[in-house]
Amino acid sequence: MRFLITGAKGQLARAFIMMFQDTHHTAIAPDEEELDICHLNSVLDAISEHEPDVVLNCAAYNWVDKAEEDFDAALQANAKGVENLALACKKHHALLVHFGTDYVFDGTKEDFYTEEDEPNPINNYGKSKLLGERFLLEGTDDFLLFRVSWVYGEGQQNFLYRLSQWAEKNKVLRVVCDQTSVPTFTEDIARFTGLALENGMRGIYHLTNGGYASRYEVARYFIERLGLDRLILPVTSDYFPAPAKRPRFSAMSNAKISRAFDLDIPDWKSGIDRFIENVLGRIR
Repeated sequence: MRFLITGAKGQLARAFIMMFQDTHHTAIAPDEEELDICHLNSVLDAISEHEPDVVLNCAAYNWVDKAEEDFDAALQANAKGVENLALACKKHHALLVHFGTDYVFDGTKEDFYTEEDEPNPINNYGKSKLLGERFLLEGTDDFLLFRVSWVYGEGQQNFLYRLSQWAEKNKVLRVVCDQTSVPTFTEDIARFTGLALENGMRGIYHLTNGGYASRYEVARYFIERLGLDRLILPVTSDYFPAPAKRPRFSAMSNAKISRAFDLDIPDWKSGIDRFIENVLGRIR
């Protein structure tokens, strides 16, 4: 199969690129100068040239706080970009795989969110991602939508990398304890996306590692696994005022996709262990 990957420099795209190196598939990951999803002609030209069977949309505007000030930039990438991809994929008969976010939910359910729950984002980033989902469903019937959460992998724009940098400079780290979701490793996202494609799956799925944790719990586990002697103190979100509100509990259930595979997706702690062993040394 031929895969076209958007957002080539991002951590999720890198995980797919590495995964495809060990397969017989062809993966093309153009730079943004060649494939800018915010411009329909750029998308049409790239898909026409490369003729992919599957487009993996790993491009996104992920600056949650900046989206409060520059909502238009978030909409261009997270909504208009998805609309462009959906239109082009439908025209060229390609499957579109898109990645959403747990931030489409408001965090008030007090239980795991399922695919049947109604989204209700509380910040502009979540609103832009939800609009992208709607454009996807309106633009093509041949799609896979995976909602993911607290993604980390080979890159510097994730919580674990930033935490490792803070730990190098500080003996005491303060981390919020009232935001809870599921840290999810890019290698697992890539692997289970591949399985879904092999099984011909379509539709909406929540693709996360197993379990759930607060930012504070993640930080304690991560720092302990690094073998660092640091004091991790829990604080509320009010301690770090931010332009964008975050949902308090946005953990999503991966039961639907687990049943489809008839296997369990690894726990979030397993993902962090493998991230430390296989990835962290390359990006620090």
